[in-house]
Amino acid sequence: MDIKVENVVASASSGAELDLKRISMELEGAEYVPEKFPGLIYKIKDPKTAMLLFTSGKLVCTGAKSVEMVNEVIFRVMGQLRELGIDVLEKPDVKIQNIVATTDLKTELNLNSIAITLGLERVEYEPEQFPGLVYRVAEPKVVALLFGSGKIVCTGAKVIPDIDLALQQIKKELSEAGLL
Repeated sequence: MDIKVENVVASASSGAELDLKRISMELEGAEYVPEKFPGLIYKIKDPKTAMLLFTSGKLVCTGAKSVEMVNEVIFRVMGQLRELGIDVLEKPDVKIQNIVATTDLKTELNLNSIAITLGLERVEYEPEQFPGLVYRVAEPKVVALLFGSGKIVCTGAKVIPDIDLALQQIKKELSEAGLL
């Protein structure tokens, strides 16, 4: 199954309190409007990601397409903060919070049949509200959005192998129920 990672969200701590107003004036591309959002938004062009910096020293990286990219961006931003004279950690502890990935089963799905067959304890399907079926995989803890086109969006994973496991499990259940 061809899985494409769309977004990796990670957090870390800089190990120091951050003066967001000062950073926003010295870091090109940084935006800080505390009336709108309590953190500083730092958009990075290459690789296309965004960092959220908070006064507490917490950092959130979003938009990365891989775990390696997350680490690269966080370490680069930490280096930029050090260049501004801010005493931040050399190697922050980066924690993956969420991985969003997509795949395509390359076959149409009958979401009504899937909802009826798989039962209400793990499936939510309200086509008037949302065109996809929400499928909660118990182990690994991943949520998959299934669409009639056969496309699937997975979210909630902390490691990429969990996405593969969840998708294999979904495919197996659908096949065994004669829905694939």
